[in-house]
Amino acid sequence: MAPRNFLRRSSFPILIASLLAFTLAGVCAAPMTPADPPRALRGPMAKAFLTKKLAQWQKRMELDDWKVTLELADKKVLRSGTLGNTHWDLSAKTARIRVLDASEYSATYDAAIRDMEFTLVHELVHLDFASLPRDDESRKDEERAVNRMANAMLRLERHE
Repeated sequence: MAPRNFLRRSSFPILIASLLAFTLAGVCAAPMTPADPPRALRGPMAKAFLTKKLAQWQKRMELDDWKVTLELADKKVLRSGTLGNTHWDLSAKTARIRVLDASEYSATYDAAIRDMEFTLVHELVHLDFASLPRDDESRKDEERAVNRMANAMLRLERHE
């Protein structure tokens, strides 16, 4: 008498599914969010990231004839309610951009970096407008336009 086949064709898919479930037990397919770096490392990491982004955005915005320095700043150095500022010399084409330091953010590091890049681009757009006349009345309109332009450029960059 020949031995009977232990597995029937109808039970084969169940066996495969059971083996896969057992093999993959404890494995999560969802992407893991990286842990935030310690506060002490946020500043240096952000500075390196933004320095690279500064070169990219200057080239993209055709502002590479400007000598721009980047500083991460404490809240106390910035005007209340702001996340950055720019001081420029139009005739020398030099500028200093200050951006709130990543260690000052209460948000996650990733959220802070995204916001810091927005501030950097925002301040670079101001440089593009540096030759235009400014007064207290036009300043509000300029801020709105700068925010919209920076937001649009970053949304394109991030494919949003």
